[in-house]
Amino acid sequence: MEFTAKQIAEMIGGRVEGNENASVHTFAKIEEGQEGALSFLSNPKYTHFLYGTKSSIVLVNDDLELERPVETTLIRVPNAYEAVARLLQIYESIKPRKTGIDTLAFVSPKATVGKDVYIGPFACIGDGAVIGDGTQIYPHVVIGDGVTIGEKCLLYPNVTVYQGCRIGNGVTIHAGSVIGADGFGFAPNTEGYDKIPQIGIVIIEDNVEIGANTCIDRSTMGATVIHRGVKLDNLIQVAHNCEVGENTVMSAQVGLAGSTKIGQWCMVGGQAGFAGHIHVADRTFVGAQCGVISNTKGNGESLIGSPAMEPKTYFKGVAILKHLPEMYRDVAALKRKVESLQQ
Repeated sequence: MEFTAKQIAEMIGGRVEGNENASVHTFAKIEEGQEGALSFLSNPKYTHFLYGTKSSIVLVNDDLELERPVETTLIRVPNAYEAVARLLQIYESIKPRKTGIDTLAFVSPKATVGKDVYIGPFACIGDGAVIGDGTQIYPHVVIGDGVTIGEKCLLYPNVTVYQGCRIGNGVTIHAGSVIGADGFGFAPNTEGYDKIPQIGIVIIEDNVEIGANTCIDRSTMGATVIHRGVKLDNLIQVAHNCEVGENTVMSAQVGLAGSTKIGQWCMVGGQAGFAGHIHVADRTFVGAQCGVISNTKGNGESLIGSPAMEPKTYFKGVAILKHLPEMYRDVAALKRKVESLQQ
């Protein structure tokens, strides 16, 4: 499917600079541009690629000042990154969607399946499960007994949703993720450990996206809750009875210990870890590899380091750290002098 620069500008409220009839049928990075491709420029580091790109159309910010003429057609918008995101969403929405239940899938006669649903080969839908309209379930997905999945969800291959869990509308779960496995609950005894039954569930609200191989454990009692709009990257561990607030985003390999409560609109860098039974306030920024071991102070706080601390304090410590060998030698020399004087 092709679109002209004029059509694209109308979709996103942009202004064409160049040939309004230039057409595109695909997307490409600006440094890998080709004829018939749409690219975008939002990071100034890539500006030099604009003057040699082969892409037919490039989205740029309104305030971009050209150093010399360009061959490509430009569409100026307030925010090029947001504009290309909207176009990609439109592009994705018009792609044909699979429907129908494959003959190699198993769907329990006690399950309820909505309209325009796709269930791929070797998927398994358990007793009492409910699948909402327009949801797509790819091959080898396992939906446990009593699971509820809302409308227009997308579950990629090898996703497993354990019994009783509830998933809202517009949720995307990428390949290999596990929703509702037992929380890590064991009680020590004289001979080892007694398993504590995990009788709760996982609730995932609307418009959540969960990356590949992420695990969200069911609660001991009650529910582990991922609130609406949350975006989780790959390889994240959310332990039992945790709660992640609306529109919070987490990068890969983040780990939440049991009963951690994360507020709304938080941003968490890769490999950050959270101790159990703590509360992280709304709009907290947690840097990569940060170790959060206690409640945070309040909205808008930034934390880095392990254990977590304010960036100013952390960087002062790092500045001192590189001088420690020299300081150690100085202290040792002073200690010898003191001992000599004492003698």
